[in-house]
Order: sequence, then C-alpha cells, then structure tokens
Amino acid sequence: MTGQEPEILIDVKDGIGRITLNRPKAINALNHAMVLEMSKALSEWENDDSVRAVLVRGAGERGLCAGGDIVSIYHDAKDGGTGSQDFWRDEYILNAAIGRYPKPYIAIMDGIVMGGGVGISAHGNVRIVTERSSIAMPETGIGFVPDVGGTYLLSRTPGEIGTHIALTTGRMKAGDAVTLGFADHYLPSDSLDKFVAALESGPLEDALAEYSQPAPESALLGQREWIDAAYSADTVEEIVERLRASDVPEARETAGQVLAKSPVALKVTLRSLRHARQLGSLEEVLNEEFRVSTASLKSHDLVEGIRAQVVDKDRNPQWSPATLADVTEADVDAYFQPLGDLELGLAAPKENDR
Repeated sequence: MTGQEPEILIDVKDGIGRITLNRPKAINALNHAMVLEMSKALSEWENDDSVRAVLVRGAGERGLCAGGDIVSIYHDAKDGGTGSQDFWRDEYILNAAIGRYPKPYIAIMDGIVMGGGVGISAHGNVRIVTERSSIAMPETGIGFVPDVGGTYLLSRTPGEIGTHIALTTGRMKAGDAVTLGFADHYLPSDSLDKFVAALESGPLEDALAEYSQPAPESALLGQREWIDAAYSADTVEEIVERLRASDVPEARETAGQVLAKSPVALKVTLRSLRHARQLGSLEEVLNEEFRVSTASLKSHDLVEGIRAQVVDKDRNPQWSPATLADVTEADVDAYFQPLGDLELGLAAPKENDR
C-alpha cells in the first residue's frame, strides 16, 4: 500500500547498524518478514568492517516487542497450515545467530518485552533495561510453551525462579532481569537517546559508563526461599500442593495463577525446563523447542488459548485435557518426538561454546 511505513527499519549510522521494529500499534510484534530482514542485516554486518556494533530498538513508547504475531499463528493452527513452523524455524535460527554474534549486539529492552521479543534481545551480549521494562514469557497462558531459547534462559536463573516465571507467566522488572540473567545494564528511559548519541560518537564502553546506573533490587530474588521450596518438586501437581501448603501468602496466591494455565502446557513446560538445564548450548535447546512448538501447532490448547486471550477476549479458555490429573505421560511425550527431516538441526560452534 502506498505510503505505508515499513514494518522494520534498517540502516547504518556512524558505524552502528540500527534495527528498529516498526509496528508500534502491535507493540512491534514480530512476523516472518521482519525475522528474515533482521537475519539478512545481521549476516551482512557480521563481516562489514564499517559496522562496529548493532543496536535494536522498538518504535513507539510501549515496548521493544510484545512477541510473535499470535493471531496469524491462531489462523495457521486452526487451518492446519505450516506457515508458523516456517516462521519458528527462521526465528530460532535468528535467536541462535544473536546468541553467537561476534560484535556488540545492543538490545534496548524498554517497555514490554515478551516471548519473541525476549528471543531477539536477551540472547544478545549487551542488554539494556529501564524502569519501564516488563519482561515475560507468557506462553502457558495461551496453551503454548516458552520458546525462542526462553527455556535456556529460564532454566539458568538462580534456583527455581525461572520455573516460577514460566508456570505463572510472571513478569520481570528491570532489577529482576539483570539479576536473573536476562539483561546486563540499567539505564533510566529518559537517558536512552543520549546513550544512543554517545554510542554513535564514541566507544560503547564510554556510553555505558556515562549513562548506566545500578539496577534496582530484584523482588523475585527476595522471594527465592518459597519459590525454591515449591518449584523444586518433580511434578506440576506437587508444585501446586506445596504452594497451597506454604506459610507465605504470596505462595498460596500463586497456586491459583498456575492452575489457570493450560494443564498440558504446564506439564510440557516443566519437562522442557528440566531438559534445558541439562543441555549444553542454546542451539540444543532451540532444537528441542522446535519439536515442542511444532507439536503445539496441532494441539487443541494453542488455538483455544489464543482465541480466549486475543481473538474473542473472553478470558475463559476451555482447556483439553481440562485438569493436570487428566494429562498423561503420553500426552507430554508427544511434544518431544523427533521430527525426522523437519528437525531444526542447529549445532553449536565447537570452538565457541557458551
């Protein structure tokens, strides 16, 4: 359409390769074309000596990126299509490339950063949060499972905090993100433009030294005692039992938050997190996440979850199986089956394992 703004803006200025997600009305939700454009730019800049760093931002005031375009995933899943599988394949390849990027990859995680937004920011090597940052992996609320390398990050938080975040879809603020390994630096939002100007005119280290401040304390870390006590259980049912039996009011409230989510997604998520903790590289985790996402595309709960939260907005999903007790081991196993020729097949570089 004539005059329509591009959905992603890519240019180079003063040695900085700049990527701006440009769908502010959708909080810069990622679609397939945007993922491909990002991948192409990163590949070109990797060996371009005139580009010394990459800067990723979101247009508008609301956030970097609210995730993938789940309405298109809804229609794809409902119609039995494979477009989402193609999207995830390219998105996860991009996530892995970001995780290994050889130049400074600076992600400004201002405002809302969810799902796919985490995938294009939290695997980078320079991750900036502000007082407005709100970071989450909200997948279990739509019958899905944390992906984009989210289970890699969540499984490596102190204790069981990542399990708590995944099963409740809880949000991290700036201090949480820095403490839990999702971010590196805290900058007040009103200094972001000055930071970018300093980045364009001088070394990254100088810009960070001038504008970064000590991160706020992590509220989630302060709750680690009851979180670890509950979420170290081997099953979701036992986690819920421990939460309900806790002496801590917040823990008891949390039991209800967990039980509101898709029962099968909860059980698959717990297994995914436990597996991710044992896997050595981001690439291996993404390979398994791709299996899980592909299986989710054929599930009842992904379509129903998106319908309830985003399409009809009645916030009343009818999960199937309806309860944790109804979810069998076979139901969970089905999400982890090999895909044969369709496997993602990422491999970590041997000389540069993370």
